[in-house]
Amino acid sequence: MGISVNKLALSLVKEVIRRKSELRIHVTESPQGATIIDFGVDVQGGYLAGKYLTEICMGGLGSTLISKGDYGTLNLPSISVYTDHPAISLLGSQFAGWRIKTDDYFAMCSGPGRALAHKPRNIYRSIAYEDKSDVSILVLESDFKPTPEALNLMAKECSVNVDKLYVLVAPTSSLSGSIQISGRILETGLHRLTNIGVDPRSVVSGLGVAPIAPIHPKRVTAMGRTNDMILYGGTTFFTVDVEDDSALKDHVEQASSTTSRDYGRNFVDIFRSVNEDFYKIDPAIFAPAVVVISNIRTGSTFSSGHTNNDVLRLSIS
Repeated sequence: MGISVNKLALSLVKEVIRRKSELRIHVTESPQGATIIDFGVDVQGGYLAGKYLTEICMGGLGSTLISKGDYGTLNLPSISVYTDHPAISLLGSQFAGWRIKTDDYFAMCSGPGRALAHKPRNIYRSIAYEDKSDVSILVLESDFKPTPEALNLMAKECSVNVDKLYVLVAPTSSLSGSIQISGRILETGLHRLTNIGVDPRSVVSGLGVAPIAPIHPKRVTAMGRTNDMILYGGTTFFTVDVEDDSALKDHVEQASSTTSRDYGRNFVDIFRSVNEDFYKIDPAIFAPAVVVISNIRTGSTFSSGHTNNDVLRLSIS
């Protein structure tokens, strides 16, 4: 289709840089010339910064709205995310599928630059997408700004000069970071659907809503809260174009977090029970609380799951 998520997101990045004081973020240049934008490591950030961060992470192909949500008697700020390019914006850009690891740095990486590095490669094969850009934009979930070694690694993998690298950093325990994680509600849903057999290219549109976790200064607690917002409070609506309603119905029944053997437990408890090893967690838990899918070819709609307000309340208590 000729869509470049890096070039689309660049206009948002330039807008963020222009509004840095207003957004309470900080922009620096590394010794090698990379642009590092701090959304919460040494600054406050905020709601508007988190909104920009989410939309940049989606490669400029998604929009967001922050408002209030009601979860039983619990009221929380919530984010709505929608896109008409789900495969590219969610899997091709937003998915946190690249671990940046050097001798002196570690972070989970997402954003448009992944489409240049093809991280992970199987995702890009499944959506048949490739970006071409001399600029790379990456989003890091970390408590620390990237080191020169990490910046060199990212630039090399993306096949760009280091001075064409834009790196946005937000800790999980910051407001901007909490917002951008809840803003992954659609990405979490599409990734789950892909894993259980749905062709992501058959998904033509999506809208998701999730509560935004109140921030917590401890990283692991903050990580647990932000995951709970999606697993127990997140709702997704997908529009697909497929022939077989019976297969679609079966897929939807497997798509929500309620199918996991770990369902009903706060994520931080699940995480600690496996000695903080993500790869030992039942992958079925990484899904929205509710999944609704409508098939435009047949007019059928199927849904599964439910929100769990009790677990949400326990998560933030």
